[in-house]
Amino acid sequence: MRDLKIVFMGTPDFAVGILQNLVEANKNIVGVITAADKPAGRGRKLMQSAVKKYAISQNLNILQPVNLKNEAFLSQLKSLNANLQIIVAFRMLPKAVWAMPEFGTFNLHASLLPKYRGAAPINWAIINREAKTGVTTFFIDEAIDTGEIISKSEIAIDSEETVGSLHDKLMVLGSDLVILTVGLIEQNKIQTEVQSTNTALLEAPKLTSENTRIDWNASSSEIDAFIRGLSPYPAAWSILENDGVEMKVKVFKVEIENVQHNDAIGGIQTTKKKMRVAVKDGYLDIKEIQLPGKRKMAVSALLNGFSFNKNAKLL
Repeated sequence: MRDLKIVFMGTPDFAVGILQNLVEANKNIVGVITAADKPAGRGRKLMQSAVKKYAISQNLNILQPVNLKNEAFLSQLKSLNANLQIIVAFRMLPKAVWAMPEFGTFNLHASLLPKYRGAAPINWAIINREAKTGVTTFFIDEAIDTGEIISKSEIAIDSEETVGSLHDKLMVLGSDLVILTVGLIEQNKIQTEVQSTNTALLEAPKLTSENTRIDWNASSSEIDAFIRGLSPYPAAWSILENDGVEMKVKVFKVEIENVQHNDAIGGIQTTKKKMRVAVKDGYLDIKEIQLPGKRKMAVSALLNGFSFNKNAKLL
């Protein structure tokens, strides 16, 4: 049995569950690498990453390098004498970092690789209406998410799944897979699988303002999946044109009404408690929305104080 000394690298909430599982399994965590504190909010107060907050609560050794190639950081990292590094939702590593430990550096990725390499795998699996997704552990190499696969675990995607609900399920699934992978490395029982280099594989690019805008000309099921794949964060958006004024709105939840009609695509119809948008194969009944400068709210609450003219539409 190998005696592992582990450095963990991660930043957001998704990584916290995995680190916590390692700590509770009594794995030897000799260091935690996370993002530097960043100013946030109106007061520009320095905010700690989710991983840092947890690491402090466990009295773990924390490093927060700005530059991963910095000689002082590399010297600190080397002094930890780690023989395994685990990466979860962190940034791309230089070879000087990932090649350092004796037993390698592995990453947990929230998809069934080689599908959905990239920054937003959970979102794109829902947006593309996949029936299943999962998590993969693989050894890091010089490209992004292309290293040899160690292990995978899969899960079905429910018909009403949002990125928020799937994120939480994959965090639990990923925690178990990381423990399994660490066990295989401890026992020297790793058997890796080389990833496919098929360029036609679906990818998971970073989410931007351009690729999160709703296309109302798509089918109702495509739009529904798009909205769920971006809810609650960063949220699908559209331009609301109402009474000569245009504003950017975010949409978080819709329900599909498959009925025939001759209404213009994007046209809005409202009652006292309901707001629906015409699409090519029916209507989308909007349930949750956010106006500029406001909080997310149920449409029924919005309609108590906001009026739409008869020509209002979503662009």
